[in-house]
Amino acid sequence: MELSKILVLFVLGLVLHLFSKRSRVRLPPGPRRLPVLGNLLQILLELDFSQSWLTFSKWKQLYGPLVYLDVAGQPVVILNSRKVVEDLLEHRAPKYSDRPPNLIVGKYVTRHLNVVHMHYGEPWRRMRRASETALGPRMTPNYYRKQTDESVLMTFGILEQPDNWKYQANRAAASSILSTVYDLPSIQSPDHPSIAFMDDFIDRTTAALLPGSHLANVFPVLDCLPDFMSKWRLRAMDDFERYTRTFQDMFFKIKNKSRNGMEQGLSFCATLVENEARHGMSDEESAWLAGVLYAAGQETSTSALHWFFFSMVLFPEVQQRAQDELDKVVGRSRLPSFADMKHLPYIVAIINELQRWRPATPLGAPHAVMEDDYYKGYLIPKGSIAVASVWSLNHDPEIYGPDAAQFRPERHLDEDGVLKDPKNDGHFTFGFGHRVCVGRHVANNFLFITCAVVLWAMRIEPVKDAKGNSILPDSDSCNVINGMILRPSHFEFTAGARFEDADALIQQARDEIVRESTALVDV
Repeated sequence: MELSKILVLFVLGLVLHLFSKRSRVRLPPGPRRLPVLGNLLQILLELDFSQSWLTFSKWKQLYGPLVYLDVAGQPVVILNSRKVVEDLLEHRAPKYSDRPPNLIVGKYVTRHLNVVHMHYGEPWRRMRRASETALGPRMTPNYYRKQTDESVLMTFGILEQPDNWKYQANRAAASSILSTVYDLPSIQSPDHPSIAFMDDFIDRTTAALLPGSHLANVFPVLDCLPDFMSKWRLRAMDDFERYTRTFQDMFFKIKNKSRNGMEQGLSFCATLVENEARHGMSDEESAWLAGVLYAAGQETSTSALHWFFFSMVLFPEVQQRAQDELDKVVGRSRLPSFADMKHLPYIVAIINELQRWRPATPLGAPHAVMEDDYYKGYLIPKGSIAVASVWSLNHDPEIYGPDAAQFRPERHLDEDGVLKDPKNDGHFTFGFGHRVCVGRHVANNFLFITCAVVLWAMRIEPVKDAKGNSILPDSDSCNVINGMILRPSHFEFTAGARFEDADALIQQARDEIVRESTALVDV
């Protein structure tokens, strides 16, 4: 027999052996798969990507808490219960802490400098350690003043023009994070150039991360084509240079002040500079780390503020109970402060419930499985994409009871009105394992002081139609921003000072902020 025929028979036998071996492997349950294509057609034709988390919740009822998909050879596992998430993403974190490869974003737009999406390894560990140093619980009091100022400015703006609430909320969220990361003074407008640049960065990267958004992500072989046939690659490389220039410009403003002994406020970047020898990061890594953390925080904080106003319109009894607590603890002669937080459990419960009921990211950022793993007799193959359905977890009746779909802050309190577990946020929105959100403490603090000041100062009510009937938004209505961020659909409300001196005290606090800084001046 010719050598070529022998080789063909050998390869064919090997393929059949591997296929038969693989076919005997017990994979987790999931929708019926087609040969070669797996579940690809089903996903393309039946799955609504704008509400995929709702489909995943339904699949939990059909297939159980661990659901397996095959997307044209790419294994995907959907994690739909707390136990599965804790067992895999928490207890087996070293196997589940990688991110899936993305040619456009990973190799070209960010060159593996985006800490949220970069691979699990030493560069990621350096960035993670630096982030925890600057944003951990010990550092968060350094940002109290900036966050309080933004809450006052936002509240003043809404009292002046209630129909402009969204503008004020977007401005406050962005400005608070800009000042925390870069020590920038408060900005007057969400159209500020720094925010416009960050919006472009967010839009570009999130669009490229969406499934099927770029053929090159699906067929990496396209990366072998020459540049004249790959305009997508030239654009991505140009994006990297553009983003890097701006991130470095913003970072070096802080670093140069430190080098020259100039006085500056505390900020994330200042802490990076102070600890640069300890963490061993390059200037490029530090600049990208700061930019990415700002971008991640802006979108989620803005979304949470929108849901806060939405819920106060829908649930006046929650608003009233919060204001009763504020009157009892704070009174009406001064504004709330961070010193009041431990005495305002219901306000904290509202923040926790907001992020449980309507998470900014209903699907967690995907994890990648770094080696074959077996769970309850099922194989989870190496290279699988593991997606935790945050929505399903946050609305699980086994955890939150039969009313899990309802907005009820008191679920986080015991019979005495005390937080059941002050160290637990009561939701899964901040992620899991080694990849849990590093900015969660700063985010919670911003939401606390902003919501406390708003509820102390004003009463939020639905608008009314010509007959005097309240126009309430649909509690199930939502928009999806950039394919990932959940926000309420359009709604309106009216707002006015809650008691006689409230607007005067807010204006007094606002005027003091203006006098003490060069805030409110675009830089």
